[in-house]
Amino acid sequence: MTYDLVIRNGSIVDGLGGEPYVGDVGVRDGVIAAVGTVDGTGEREIDATGLLVTPGFVDLHTHYDGQAIWSDRLTPSSAHGVTTVVMGNCGVGFAPCRHEDHDVLVDVMAGVEDIPGVVMTDGLPWTWETFGEFMDALDSGKRDIDVAAYLPHSPLRVYVMGQRGANREPATAEDLAKMRALAKEAVELGALGFASSRLGTHRTEGGRQIPSYDAAYNEILEIGRGVAEGGGGLIQFVPDIPAGGYQPVLQQVFDAAGEVGLPVTFTLVVGNSGDPLWEDAITMVEKANGAGADITAQVLPRPIGLMIGLNLTVNPFMLYPSYREIADLPLAERVTRMRTPEVRQRILADKPTEAAKNPLFYLAQAWDWIFPLGDDPDYEPDASNSIAARARARGVSPLEEAYDRLLDDDGHAILLGAMANFQNNSLNTVGELIRRDDVVLGLGDGGAHYGMICDASYSTYLLTHWVRDRASGRLSVGEAVRALTSVPARVAGLGDRGRIALGYKADLNVIDHAALRLHKPVITHDLPAGGRRLDQTADGYVATIVSGEVIAHNGVPTSARPGKLVRGRQPAPVS
Repeated sequence: MTYDLVIRNGSIVDGLGGEPYVGDVGVRDGVIAAVGTVDGTGEREIDATGLLVTPGFVDLHTHYDGQAIWSDRLTPSSAHGVTTVVMGNCGVGFAPCRHEDHDVLVDVMAGVEDIPGVVMTDGLPWTWETFGEFMDALDSGKRDIDVAAYLPHSPLRVYVMGQRGANREPATAEDLAKMRALAKEAVELGALGFASSRLGTHRTEGGRQIPSYDAAYNEILEIGRGVAEGGGGLIQFVPDIPAGGYQPVLQQVFDAAGEVGLPVTFTLVVGNSGDPLWEDAITMVEKANGAGADITAQVLPRPIGLMIGLNLTVNPFMLYPSYREIADLPLAERVTRMRTPEVRQRILADKPTEAAKNPLFYLAQAWDWIFPLGDDPDYEPDASNSIAARARARGVSPLEEAYDRLLDDDGHAILLGAMANFQNNSLNTVGELIRRDDVVLGLGDGGAHYGMICDASYSTYLLTHWVRDRASGRLSVGEAVRALTSVPARVAGLGDRGRIALGYKADLNVIDHAALRLHKPVITHDLPAGGRRLDQTADGYVATIVSGEVIAHNGVPTSARPGKLVRGRQPAPVS
């Protein structure tokens, strides 16, 4: 018997949490056709002796809505073993959208997701208006990995209500009926569900709250009814975190989902200090699931990382008039100026003269939670390495220490701002959460925050730090791979992937676990209009395979572009 591909003698990690076992995997016509001892031959064979063979990873929370149109590679994700991404998260995206509302959605995406407006206006052809037409545009493209999409709330609201929707006015009964009908249609055309956000820091580039921010219960309910009528799907939600805890915001969505029988996944963050508000959210999840709901909290397995640098969106001096005088100079010239005593003294003595439109900018001076990020990036750094602690050790101000560190590497240095998930300077709480059955990994945010965040590499981090390198509390390989594969696939309703078993989609990774290494993020200029973004690569991925085709070998992309649009939930293979 012949196969398109045979992977020989690998340590197979099945995706269900079991211990690895040595065997072969045979692939034919894009699906797994044999597992165990494969006697036939393959048109292509990979010797995986001493290597892990895993299912391809599934990332539930990305924003490749634009990149999937203008690029055929969805990096950083596809460089870290991810073979399926879900986009449209946080209720933002590019469809449905009338021609006259393009600027509204560009303003939303530029503010919420840090995608420069010129990148979107130059990179998007806007050949669609309806959500279905946008899905067709995705379907017609070629790319390295598979994409799936939610119907995003903010575009839907603006499409139905026009400027009233952008202004967050209450929806009328007629508006709600239209949203419900469009949600039904979107699911019938392949949406995985519906996504929304009420996060206060999600603001347009102009500083306004996004259209979905304070949508009423009835609006969530009616859209949910449309999703259910279209065949069902997942509600993805980003809650605000009021001082009193998660209860007021989450309950609204939990109740609406319970009314129509839909599952929910929502963003959960762990505060670095103060009261552990995440405990309230987990208690709510336990109560709801105990009553028959299907709710998962979505967690990133490392600190949510704000990247701070002189050539990035955020640095501690960006609102200082003295820095803004030189901010547009080429980096080398700016660094030369900043190293002169007079410029250094003037900037360090300065103060902001205006408020930042994006609240995240203030985190660039949260000195206790900011750390230098080296060539071997440390996402669980010791407290003694914070900018605050380093400044105390030197006898200088934190601002001076940050100034000096940003000038390292001729101004290419990057600081990590641990915005959340780093409770008491440790990932111990995150470790407890990611072991729970009602928690799913996500929040890589690939395709967004191009100059602020580079968390799409979390799959590599899980396999290195949490499985191999951490001093205590490590996961087994089986546990980690399950968390990256079958669990997010189940939550998304993608029953055809996330496992190594007969009939499952042949999305696979061959990994040299001992050699697996995460590189420092770097700036590239490969966006439309020459836009810059953060990218991150890794060593140790011997092969990444999508639908049986090798899309990368030893970290080098091939010419294969087998990625497809996944239209709607997918059933598991019939055994």
